[in-house]
Amino acid sequence: MCRSIRTLFNFEPPATDEEVAAAALQYVRKLSGSTSPSKANEEAFDKAVEAVAAATRELLDSLVTTAAPRDREEEAAKAKARAAERFGTAS
Repeated sequence: MCRSIRTLFNFEPPATDEEVAAAALQYVRKLSGSTSPSKANEEAFDKAVEAVAAATRELLDSLVTTAAPRDREEEAAKAKARAAERFGTAS
């Protein structure tokens, strides 16, 4: 479930609100143990996703580094190569 949470800091261009929201959703899903809440828990689930997204955005906006920003395409290619090596796929 949390495998889709990716590093969002120090990329050019910076992480989008959609990426932050997706990471927050995956985090809340992992903590709650469900991919979709029941109607009774839907409001609490949605509030938690919003709170985690806001905290994530605040964190990303306040972090500083002297390292050069990472390239998204380059990082994606590295991840694809690691997956091919790990799972023996060439796709």
